[in-house]
Amino acid sequence: MFRRRLTAILWASLIALLFQGFMFLSGRYFPAVERPLKLSFSSYDVGYEVKNSKEIKVFPGGQSIGVLLHAQGAIVVGQSAVWSAEGKKCNPAMDAGVRLGDVIEKANGKPVKNIDQLREAIAGAGAGGQAVVLEVKRDRGLLIFKVEPVLCRETKRYRIGLLVKDNAAGVGTLTFYDPATKTFGALGHVITDFGSSRPIELADGRIVDASIQGIRFGKRGQPGEKIGFFQDGSQITGMVEKNTAVGIFGFLFKLPKNPLYSEPLLVAKVNQVHEGPAEMLTVLKGNRVERFNIEILKVSPGTRRDGKGLVVKVCDQDLLAQSGGIVQGMSGSPIIQDNRLVGAVTHVFVNDPTRGYGVLAEWMIEELDFKEEFKQKAG
Repeated sequence: MFRRRLTAILWASLIALLFQGFMFLSGRYFPAVERPLKLSFSSYDVGYEVKNSKEIKVFPGGQSIGVLLHAQGAIVVGQSAVWSAEGKKCNPAMDAGVRLGDVIEKANGKPVKNIDQLREAIAGAGAGGQAVVLEVKRDRGLLIFKVEPVLCRETKRYRIGLLVKDNAAGVGTLTFYDPATKTFGALGHVITDFGSSRPIELADGRIVDASIQGIRFGKRGQPGEKIGFFQDGSQITGMVEKNTAVGIFGFLFKLPKNPLYSEPLLVAKVNQVHEGPAEMLTVLKGNRVERFNIEILKVSPGTRRDGKGLVVKVCDQDLLAQSGGIVQGMSGSPIIQDNRLVGAVTHVFVNDPTRGYGVLAEWMIEELDFKEEFKQKAG
């Protein structure tokens, strides 16, 4: 059986020393260097208005999932100096104006769908004594840079001095799914470009089963993590269609099974969520979804855009003994209160791993604006 180990890489949060609960794996680099994309979240507030008065039922998740994403273009994640044949150290791309976080969408007028295509464009331009013309997306604008490839005396190939990335992988938690439309929601937060708060623009993405093989215990100032593997013969497979401030959403090819719930649950409206006892569903070992007691400390319906509608505290002694609280990989773990799906865990407080943020479930449901299209695909 093929297994691929997932290890979490911790990044400082944009505010309040927070970490998202999504374990991240580095993908392929050009050249290969261990430095991953940052997973973050949008951080602006707007007022919230209830749009949907219809009661909606979905099955809660709790299963660990592997998330594999492929970005549109090659994301610049670092730089690597080039030594020319004359012994000069240079960085042609940076000198031309390319920056970290830029997304290279085209090279010499052709779309860059993967790193190999960018490598070929650089090699071809260099061999012909020409500049490679890069079309780069930065923030909301497009920029054009002409970069002169340099023949590297160490690698014997033409280079422009960039480390780029075209894919990412990690493990999180499935929040809910709807068998009728085969749609799902997971993670509860956005996945962003390296070095920015911009959502990764997906070329494609998919989810698979992940089996949890161990827990790295969380401590104050040092959040813990789940250690898991992608699985062959996955019981959960699907494609990711949307990457939003309140989670990733898509279509399932295989429907998961949740032994804790034989019937779907109502999705709580924002005004039905309250402070007090609740439960969180997540996996600590293998593929077994378990219930754990938590408390909702605060409900903030006015924080729709950053997804931090809940403050929660773990009070289950078994969960505290096994993990120390909320750990990387629990992102998307569904929260149940009054037999309703009310939200999902999204972040851990670094200085207090027993506490964290959550997103309200109704906000996630509103992102399923593509469900009729998916229902047709499901046949």
